[in-house]
Amino acid sequence: MIEQIIILEWLTFATRWLHVIVAIAWIGSSFYFIALDLGLRKTENLPKKAHGEEWQVHGGGFYHITKYMVAPKTLPSHLIWFKWESYATWLSGFTMLILVYYLGNSYYLIDIDVLEMPKWGAILTSLLSLSVGWLIYDLLCKSVIGKSQNGLMVVLFFVLVAMAYFYAQVFSGRAALIHLGAFTATIMSANVFFIIIPNQKIVVADLKASRTPATHLGAQAKQRSLHNNYLTLPVIFLMLSVHYPLAFATEFNWLIASLVFLIGVVIRHYFNTKHARKGKPNWTWFVAAILFTVIIWLSIVGKPEINESEETASSTTQAFMKVANFEDVRDVVLGRCSMCHTAEPFYEGVHSAPKNVILDSDISIAKHAKQIALQSGFSSAMPPGNISYMEGAERQLILDWYKMGQANGS
Repeated sequence: MIEQIIILEWLTFATRWLHVIVAIAWIGSSFYFIALDLGLRKTENLPKKAHGEEWQVHGGGFYHITKYMVAPKTLPSHLIWFKWESYATWLSGFTMLILVYYLGNSYYLIDIDVLEMPKWGAILTSLLSLSVGWLIYDLLCKSVIGKSQNGLMVVLFFVLVAMAYFYAQVFSGRAALIHLGAFTATIMSANVFFIIIPNQKIVVADLKASRTPATHLGAQAKQRSLHNNYLTLPVIFLMLSVHYPLAFATEFNWLIASLVFLIGVVIRHYFNTKHARKGKPNWTWFVAAILFTVIIWLSIVGKPEINESEETASSTTQAFMKVANFEDVRDVVLGRCSMCHTAEPFYEGVHSAPKNVILDSDISIAKHAKQIALQSGFSSAMPPGNISYMEGAERQLILDWYKMGQANGS
Protein backbone atom coordinates (compact mmCIF):
# COMPACT_ATOMS: atom_id res chain seq x y z
CA MET A 1 0.00 0.00 0.00
CA ILE A 2 2.78 2.45 0.95
CA GLU A 3 4.70 1.63 -2.24
CA GLN A 4 1.57 2.31 -4.29
CA ILE A 5 1.21 5.76 -2.72
CA ILE A 6 4.82 6.65 -3.55
CA ILE A 7 4.48 5.36 -7.12
CA LEU A 8 1.21 7.26 -7.59
CA GLU A 9 2.82 10.45 -6.29
CA TRP A 10 5.72 10.15 -8.74
CA LEU A 11 3.39 9.22 -11.59
CA THR A 12 1.34 12.33 -10.85
CA PHE A 13 4.50 14.45 -10.81
CA ALA A 14 5.69 13.00 -14.15
CA THR A 15 2.27 13.54 -15.74
CA ARG A 16 2.12 17.11 -14.46
CA TRP A 17 5.59 17.73 -15.89
CA LEU A 18 4.51 16.35 -19.27
CA HIS A 19 1.31 18.40 -19.16
CA VAL A 20 3.21 21.64 -18.60
CA ILE A 21 5.71 20.86 -21.39
CA VAL A 22 3.12 20.08 -24.06
CA ALA A 23 0.89 22.95 -22.91
CA ILE A 24 3.80 25.36 -23.43
CA ALA A 25 4.24 23.94 -26.95
CA TRP A 26 0.52 24.33 -27.75
CA ILE A 27 0.13 27.79 -26.28
CA GLY A 28 3.37 28.97 -27.85
CA SER A 29 2.39 27.86 -31.35
CA SER A 30 -1.12 29.26 -30.90
CA PHE A 31 0.11 32.68 -29.81
CA TYR A 32 2.72 32.72 -32.54
CA PHE A 33 0.34 31.95 -35.39
CA ILE A 34 -2.30 34.41 -34.17
CA ALA A 35 0.35 37.15 -33.99
CA LEU A 36 1.70 36.12 -37.40
CA ASP A 37 -1.75 36.10 -38.99
CA LEU A 38 -2.60 39.54 -37.62
CA GLY A 39 0.74 40.98 -38.71
CA LEU A 40 0.62 39.87 -42.36
CA ARG A 41 1.02 42.62 -44.95
CA LYS A 42 -0.18 42.86 -48.52
CA THR A 43 2.63 43.93 -50.85
CA GLU A 44 2.92 44.48 -54.60
CA ASN A 45 5.14 41.44 -55.14
CA LEU A 46 2.87 38.88 -53.51
CA PRO A 47 2.52 35.59 -55.44
CA LYS A 48 -0.84 34.84 -57.03
CA LYS A 49 -3.55 33.86 -54.47
CA ALA A 50 -1.28 34.89 -51.59
CA HIS A 51 -3.05 36.67 -48.74
CA GLY A 52 -0.07 38.41 -47.17
CA GLU A 53 3.55 38.10 -46.10
CA GLU A 54 5.76 38.74 -43.11
CA TRP A 55 9.51 39.11 -42.64
CA GLN A 56 10.86 38.00 -39.29
CA VAL A 57 14.28 37.70 -37.70
CA HIS A 58 15.20 35.13 -35.06
CA GLY A 59 18.31 33.25 -33.97
CA GLY A 60 20.56 35.13 -36.37
CA GLY A 61 18.50 34.27 -39.45
CA PHE A 62 15.75 35.86 -41.54
CA TYR A 63 12.41 34.20 -42.28
CA HIS A 64 10.12 35.11 -45.17
CA ILE A 65 6.60 33.81 -44.54
CA THR A 66 3.78 33.88 -47.08
CA LYS A 67 0.19 32.93 -46.29
CA TYR A 68 -2.34 31.53 -48.76
CA MET A 69 -6.01 31.66 -47.78
CA VAL A 70 -6.68 28.55 -49.83
CA ALA A 71 -3.35 27.27 -51.17
CA PRO A 72 -0.92 27.79 -54.06
CA LYS A 73 -1.28 25.83 -57.28
CA THR A 74 0.94 23.04 -56.07
CA LEU A 75 1.43 21.82 -52.54
CA PRO A 76 4.77 20.60 -51.20
CA SER A 77 5.13 16.88 -50.58
CA HIS A 78 5.56 17.48 -46.86
CA LEU A 79 3.26 19.65 -44.75
CA ILE A 80 3.82 20.35 -41.05
CA TRP A 81 0.61 19.92 -39.08
CA PHE A 82 0.25 21.56 -35.69
CA LYS A 83 -2.08 19.23 -33.84
CA TRP A 84 -0.25 16.89 -31.47
CA GLU A 85 0.58 19.75 -29.10
CA SER A 86 -3.16 20.15 -28.53
CA TYR A 87 -3.92 16.45 -28.26
CA ALA A 88 -1.03 15.77 -25.88
CA THR A 89 -2.07 18.67 -23.67
CA TRP A 90 -5.62 17.37 -23.32
CA LEU A 91 -4.60 13.74 -22.84
CA SER A 92 -2.03 14.59 -20.16
CA GLY A 93 -4.48 16.96 -18.48
CA PHE A 94 -7.21 14.32 -18.42
CA THR A 95 -4.71 11.83 -17.00
CA MET A 96 -3.99 14.36 -14.23
CA LEU A 97 -7.73 14.57 -13.56
CA ILE A 98 -7.84 10.79 -13.15
CA LEU A 99 -4.74 10.56 -10.95
CA VAL A 100 -5.55 13.46 -8.63
CA TYR A 101 -9.34 13.65 -8.53
CA TYR A 102 -10.66 10.23 -9.57
CA LEU A 103 -8.04 8.01 -7.92
CA GLY A 104 -6.86 10.48 -5.27
CA ASN A 105 -8.40 11.17 -1.90
CA SER A 106 -12.13 11.85 -2.21
CA TYR A 107 -11.90 15.25 -0.53
CA TYR A 108 -10.06 16.60 -3.57
CA LEU A 109 -13.22 16.05 -5.59
CA ILE A 110 -16.02 16.02 -3.02
CA ASP A 111 -16.74 18.53 -0.28
CA ILE A 112 -19.51 17.29 2.00
CA ASP A 113 -20.20 20.89 3.04
CA VAL A 114 -21.04 21.60 -0.62
CA LEU A 115 -22.78 18.41 -1.71
CA GLU A 116 -22.49 14.93 -0.24
CA MET A 117 -22.49 12.29 -2.96
CA PRO A 118 -20.73 9.01 -3.72
CA LYS A 119 -17.38 9.20 -5.45
CA TRP A 120 -18.69 7.35 -8.51
CA GLY A 121 -21.44 9.97 -8.83
CA ALA A 122 -18.91 12.79 -8.70
CA ILE A 123 -16.76 11.10 -11.36
CA LEU A 124 -19.78 10.52 -13.60
CA THR A 125 -20.80 14.18 -13.18
CA SER A 126 -17.30 15.21 -14.15
CA LEU A 127 -17.21 13.08 -17.30
CA LEU A 128 -20.70 14.04 -18.45
CA SER A 129 -20.10 17.76 -17.95
CA LEU A 130 -16.93 17.71 -20.06
CA SER A 131 -18.69 15.84 -22.88
CA VAL A 132 -21.92 17.85 -22.85
CA GLY A 133 -19.97 21.11 -22.69
CA TRP A 134 -18.38 20.53 -26.07
CA LEU A 135 -21.71 19.54 -27.66
CA ILE A 136 -23.42 22.71 -26.41
CA TYR A 137 -20.55 24.90 -27.57
CA ASP A 138 -20.42 23.26 -31.01
CA LEU A 139 -24.18 23.66 -31.50
CA LEU A 140 -23.98 27.36 -30.58
CA CYS A 141 -21.17 27.95 -33.07
CA LYS A 142 -23.14 26.25 -35.85
CA SER A 143 -26.42 28.00 -34.99
CA VAL A 144 -27.71 31.40 -36.08
CA ILE A 145 -25.97 32.89 -33.02
CA GLY A 146 -22.63 31.72 -34.42
CA LYS A 147 -22.97 34.07 -37.39
CA SER A 148 -22.38 37.03 -35.07
CA GLN A 149 -18.86 36.87 -33.66
CA ASN A 150 -19.51 39.31 -30.84
CA GLY A 151 -22.94 37.91 -30.04
CA LEU A 152 -21.54 34.40 -29.90
CA MET A 153 -18.74 35.49 -27.55
CA VAL A 154 -21.28 37.03 -25.15
CA VAL A 155 -23.43 33.89 -25.13
CA LEU A 156 -20.36 31.69 -24.60
CA PHE A 157 -19.27 33.85 -21.67
CA PHE A 158 -22.60 33.28 -19.91
CA VAL A 159 -22.32 29.55 -20.61
CA LEU A 160 -18.95 29.60 -18.84
CA VAL A 161 -20.43 31.57 -15.93
CA ALA A 162 -23.24 29.02 -15.63
CA MET A 163 -20.73 26.16 -15.65
CA ALA A 164 -18.59 27.90 -13.01
CA TYR A 165 -21.62 28.22 -10.75
CA PHE A 166 -22.67 24.62 -11.42
CA TYR A 167 -19.26 23.21 -10.56
CA ALA A 168 -19.15 25.30 -7.37
CA GLN A 169 -22.45 23.71 -6.28
CA VAL A 170 -21.36 20.08 -6.75
CA PHE A 171 -17.59 19.86 -6.20
CA SER A 172 -15.02 21.09 -3.72
CA GLY A 173 -13.67 24.57 -4.45
CA ARG A 174 -10.41 23.12 -5.77
CA ALA A 175 -12.22 20.65 -8.03
CA ALA A 176 -14.72 23.30 -9.20
CA LEU A 177 -12.04 25.56 -10.66
CA ILE A 178 -9.96 22.75 -12.12
CA HIS A 179 -13.07 21.33 -13.78
CA LEU A 180 -13.95 24.69 -15.27
CA GLY A 181 -10.43 24.75 -16.68
CA ALA A 182 -10.85 21.19 -18.00
CA PHE A 183 -14.27 22.11 -19.44
CA THR A 184 -12.72 25.02 -21.34
CA ALA A 185 -9.62 23.09 -22.40
CA THR A 186 -11.82 20.28 -23.71
CA ILE A 187 -13.62 22.77 -25.95
CA MET A 188 -10.29 24.12 -27.16
CA SER A 189 -8.77 20.74 -27.94
CA ALA A 190 -12.02 19.48 -29.50
CA ASN A 191 -11.94 22.53 -31.77
CA VAL A 192 -8.61 21.32 -33.10
CA PHE A 193 -9.62 17.64 -33.31
CA PHE A 194 -13.15 17.98 -34.74
CA ILE A 195 -13.04 21.23 -36.72
CA ILE A 196 -9.68 22.83 -37.46
CA ILE A 197 -7.64 19.79 -38.54
CA PRO A 198 -10.50 17.98 -40.41
CA ASN A 199 -11.33 21.18 -42.33
CA GLN A 200 -7.68 21.62 -43.30
CA LYS A 201 -7.50 18.00 -44.47
CA ILE A 202 -10.57 18.51 -46.67
CA VAL A 203 -8.98 21.58 -48.21
CA VAL A 204 -5.73 19.71 -48.90
CA ALA A 205 -7.62 16.76 -50.43
CA ASP A 206 -9.63 19.10 -52.68
CA LEU A 207 -6.49 20.83 -53.90
CA LYS A 208 -4.76 17.55 -54.70
CA ALA A 209 -7.87 16.49 -56.66
CA SER A 210 -7.90 19.83 -58.52
CA ARG A 211 -11.16 20.85 -56.86
CA THR A 212 -11.88 24.31 -55.48
CA PRO A 213 -12.14 24.07 -51.69
CA ALA A 214 -15.19 25.50 -49.95
CA THR A 215 -14.37 28.88 -48.42
CA HIS A 216 -16.56 28.29 -45.35
CA LEU A 217 -14.19 25.60 -44.11
CA GLY A 218 -11.39 28.12 -43.59
CA ALA A 219 -13.76 30.64 -42.00
CA GLN A 220 -15.08 28.02 -39.57
CA ALA A 221 -11.58 26.93 -38.58
CA LYS A 222 -10.49 30.53 -38.10
CA GLN A 223 -13.45 31.22 -35.79
CA ARG A 224 -12.57 28.25 -33.57
CA SER A 225 -8.91 29.23 -33.57
CA LEU A 226 -9.87 32.73 -32.44
CA HIS A 227 -11.94 31.30 -29.58
CA ASN A 228 -8.97 29.17 -28.51
CA ASN A 229 -6.81 32.28 -28.51
CA TYR A 230 -9.11 34.17 -26.14
CA LEU A 231 -9.65 31.19 -23.83
CA THR A 232 -5.98 30.37 -23.27
CA LEU A 233 -5.13 32.85 -20.50
CA PRO A 234 -8.15 32.01 -18.31
CA VAL A 235 -7.36 28.28 -18.61
CA ILE A 236 -3.82 28.91 -17.37
CA PHE A 237 -5.23 30.82 -14.36
CA LEU A 238 -7.65 28.00 -13.56
CA MET A 239 -4.88 25.39 -13.73
CA LEU A 240 -2.75 27.45 -11.33
CA SER A 241 -5.68 28.28 -9.04
CA VAL A 242 -5.53 24.91 -7.23
CA HIS A 243 -2.35 26.14 -5.53
CA TYR A 244 -4.01 29.33 -4.24
CA PRO A 245 -6.85 28.87 -1.73
CA LEU A 246 -7.82 32.54 -2.00
CA ALA A 247 -9.01 31.68 -5.51
CA PHE A 248 -10.73 28.32 -4.97
CA ALA A 249 -11.63 28.12 -1.27
CA THR A 250 -13.99 31.07 -1.07
CA GLU A 251 -17.74 31.50 -1.33
CA PHE A 252 -17.44 33.41 -4.61
CA ASN A 253 -14.91 31.15 -6.36
CA TRP A 254 -17.29 30.76 -9.31
CA LEU A 255 -17.54 34.53 -9.73
CA ILE A 256 -13.77 34.92 -9.44
CA ALA A 257 -13.35 32.35 -12.22
CA SER A 258 -15.93 34.17 -14.36
CA LEU A 259 -14.15 37.51 -14.03
CA VAL A 260 -10.88 35.86 -15.03
CA PHE A 261 -12.41 35.11 -18.44
CA LEU A 262 -13.07 38.84 -18.90
CA ILE A 263 -9.50 39.64 -17.90
CA GLY A 264 -8.23 37.13 -20.43
CA VAL A 265 -10.34 38.70 -23.18
CA VAL A 266 -9.14 42.27 -22.59
CA ILE A 267 -5.48 41.22 -22.36
CA ARG A 268 -5.69 39.23 -25.59
CA HIS A 269 -7.51 42.17 -27.19
CA TYR A 270 -4.51 44.36 -26.38
CA PHE A 271 -1.99 42.00 -27.95
CA ASN A 272 -4.16 41.11 -30.93
CA THR A 273 -4.74 44.79 -31.69
CA LYS A 274 -1.04 45.52 -31.33
CA HIS A 275 -0.01 42.61 -33.59
CA ALA A 276 -2.52 43.79 -36.20
CA ARG A 277 -0.84 47.22 -36.09
CA LYS A 278 -4.13 48.89 -35.17
CA GLY A 279 -2.79 50.80 -32.21
CA LYS A 280 -2.18 50.07 -28.54
CA PRO A 281 -5.40 49.97 -26.49
CA ASN A 282 -3.68 50.62 -23.17
CA TRP A 283 -7.08 51.01 -21.50
CA THR A 284 -7.30 47.21 -21.45
CA TRP A 285 -4.64 47.03 -18.72
CA PHE A 286 -6.63 49.45 -16.57
CA VAL A 287 -9.76 47.32 -17.01
CA ALA A 288 -7.79 44.16 -16.18
CA ALA A 289 -6.40 45.79 -13.03
CA ILE A 290 -9.89 46.87 -11.91
CA LEU A 291 -11.28 43.37 -12.49
CA PHE A 292 -8.40 41.80 -10.58
CA THR A 293 -8.99 44.21 -7.69
CA VAL A 294 -12.60 43.03 -7.61
CA ILE A 295 -11.33 39.44 -7.51
CA ILE A 296 -9.14 40.24 -4.49
CA TRP A 297 -12.12 41.84 -2.74
CA LEU A 298 -14.34 38.82 -3.51
CA SER A 299 -11.75 36.50 -1.95
CA ILE A 300 -11.89 38.54 1.26
CA VAL A 301 -15.66 38.91 1.64
CA GLY A 302 -16.27 35.33 0.50
CA LYS A 303 -14.18 33.61 3.17
CA PRO A 304 -16.18 30.48 4.06
CA GLU A 305 -17.02 29.27 7.54
CA ILE A 306 -15.20 26.11 8.57
CA ASN A 307 -17.61 23.30 9.47
CA GLU A 308 -15.90 20.31 11.04
CA SER A 309 -18.41 18.43 13.11
CA GLU A 310 -17.80 14.75 13.74
CA GLU A 311 -21.07 13.91 11.99
CA THR A 312 -19.71 15.30 8.69
CA ALA A 313 -16.42 13.38 8.85
CA SER A 314 -16.04 10.78 6.10
CA SER A 315 -15.41 7.13 6.90
CA THR A 316 -11.79 7.51 5.77
CA THR A 317 -11.28 10.46 8.11
CA GLN A 318 -12.85 8.56 10.99
CA ALA A 319 -10.56 5.59 10.29
CA PHE A 320 -7.49 7.75 10.91
CA MET A 321 -9.03 9.19 14.09
CA LYS A 322 -9.53 5.70 15.50
CA VAL A 323 -5.87 4.67 15.20
CA ALA A 324 -4.39 3.88 18.63
CA ASN A 325 -1.58 6.45 18.41
CA PHE A 326 -3.75 9.24 16.99
CA GLU A 327 -3.55 11.35 20.13
CA ASP A 328 0.27 11.25 20.00
CA VAL A 329 0.23 12.24 16.32
CA ARG A 330 -2.25 15.02 17.04
CA ASP A 331 0.09 16.41 19.72
CA VAL A 332 3.01 16.37 17.25
CA VAL A 333 1.00 18.14 14.54
CA LEU A 334 -0.40 20.73 16.95
CA GLY A 335 3.06 21.39 18.32
CA ARG A 336 5.02 21.42 15.06
CA CYS A 337 2.52 22.49 12.38
CA SER A 338 -0.49 24.36 13.74
CA MET A 339 1.27 27.67 14.29
CA CYS A 340 0.92 28.14 10.51
CA HIS A 341 -1.78 25.63 9.59
CA THR A 342 -4.62 27.19 11.53
CA ALA A 343 -7.53 29.50 10.77
CA GLU A 344 -5.60 32.43 12.30
CA PRO A 345 -1.84 31.71 12.04
CA PHE A 346 0.36 33.22 14.73
CA TYR A 347 3.73 32.48 13.12
CA GLU A 348 5.43 35.69 12.02
CA GLY A 349 4.93 36.48 8.34
CA VAL A 350 2.19 33.89 7.78
CA HIS A 351 -1.20 35.51 7.29
CA SER A 352 -3.26 32.52 6.17
CA ALA A 353 -2.85 28.76 6.33
CA PRO A 354 -0.55 27.57 3.50
CA LYS A 355 -2.59 25.95 0.72
CA ASN A 356 -5.63 26.43 2.99
CA VAL A 357 -4.62 23.30 4.93
CA ILE A 358 -6.00 23.67 8.47
CA LEU A 359 -4.46 21.33 11.08
CA ASP A 360 -5.81 22.60 14.39
CA SER A 361 -8.51 19.98 15.16
CA ASP A 362 -8.84 16.21 15.25
CA ILE A 363 -10.99 16.05 12.12
CA SER A 364 -8.80 18.40 10.09
CA ILE A 365 -5.66 16.43 11.00
CA ALA A 366 -7.27 13.10 10.09
CA LYS A 367 -8.70 14.56 6.90
CA HIS A 368 -5.24 15.60 5.69
CA ALA A 369 -3.54 12.35 6.74
CA LYS A 370 -2.06 11.63 3.31
CA GLN A 371 -0.65 15.15 2.93
CA ILE A 372 0.82 15.08 6.43
CA ALA A 373 2.44 11.70 5.74
CA LEU A 374 3.87 12.79 2.38
CA GLN A 375 5.14 16.15 3.62
CA SER A 376 6.40 15.15 7.09
CA GLY A 377 6.81 11.36 7.01
CA PHE A 378 7.92 10.14 3.62
CA SER A 379 9.82 13.42 3.15
CA SER A 380 11.02 16.26 5.35
CA ALA A 381 9.39 19.02 3.28
CA MET A 382 7.39 20.17 6.30
CA PRO A 383 7.91 22.02 8.50
CA PRO A 384 9.89 24.14 5.99
CA GLY A 385 13.53 24.23 7.00
CA ASN A 386 12.38 22.24 10.05
CA ILE A 387 11.68 25.55 11.77
CA SER A 388 9.71 23.83 14.54
CA TYR A 389 12.37 21.13 15.10
CA MET A 390 10.35 18.04 14.24
CA GLU A 391 12.36 15.01 15.32
CA GLY A 392 12.98 11.78 13.43
CA ALA A 393 10.97 9.78 15.95
CA GLU A 394 8.01 12.11 15.41
CA ARG A 395 8.19 11.63 11.65
CA GLN A 396 8.23 7.86 12.17
CA LEU A 397 5.21 8.19 14.46
CA ILE A 398 3.34 9.94 11.65
CA LEU A 399 4.31 7.19 9.19
CA ASP A 400 3.16 4.42 11.56
CA TRP A 401 -0.14 6.25 12.12
CA TYR A 402 -0.72 6.66 8.40
CA LYS A 403 -0.03 2.97 7.70
CA MET A 404 -2.44 1.88 10.43
CA GLY A 405 -5.07 4.36 9.25
CA GLN A 406 -4.80 2.99 5.72
CA ALA A 407 -5.28 -0.52 7.10
CA ASN A 408 -8.35 0.58 9.10
CA GLY A 409 -9.91 2.32 6.12
CA SER A 410 -9.33 -0.48 3.62
